[in-house]
Amino acid sequence: MTVRVVLADDHTLVRTALQMVITDTPDLDVVGEAGTGAEAVQLAEELQPDVVVMDIRMPGMDGIEATRLITAGPGRASVVVLTTFDDDDYVYGALRAGASGFLVKDMALDDILAAVRVVASGDALIAPSVTRRLIAEFADRPASTPRRRVVDGITERENEVLTLVGRGMSNSEIAADLYITVATVKTYVTRLLAKLDARDRVQLVIIAYERGLVAPAG
Repeated sequence: MTVRVVLADDHTLVRTALQMVITDTPDLDVVGEAGTGAEAVQLAEELQPDVVVMDIRMPGMDGIEATRLITAGPGRASVVVLTTFDDDDYVYGALRAGASGFLVKDMALDDILAAVRVVASGDALIAPSVTRRLIAEFADRPASTPRRRVVDGITERENEVLTLVGRGMSNSEIAADLYITVATVKTYVTRLLAKLDARDRVQLVIIAYERGLVAPAG
């Protein structure tokens, strides 16, 4: 099944490069291009793509606000933020706005295409360098309330799985760590998404940090 993609970036060269690569990829198809956040929101509504690849810094409405509107709208589109990444606050802002992925433009094109597929399948992906910055962002934030080690409404085992998700571990790594099957891990993750009203795995990571299950390194 072909993944329908909208590209949103104010640099025509970036859009053209991505469009050329995606055109040569059988399972991906560019159905629209936007040069502003407002155009991205409009195209997401009109074209109902599977994924919007979103830049952050664009004239007028930025990528974070556009992401918020797209993910809160009636469409099915997931958003992958693709940026040069020069401000830590953008990471947290984009993920809180509902982005299912956060990538940097110096990643290999194959990795970017793979991330689009991952997000289209309903999962989430964050570039390793961005994960480190996200952790640093939490480390820099003053604690307004005492950290809690137990999350209300979930079981002890679910709490363990959430903690490991927060550490950035994959399902297979969690399975090995807890001596359970990958299928069981997937079941726990599905339950956590429902119980914590999280959109995807990225938001589970945020919840794990906000609830104090994972302490930022350093």
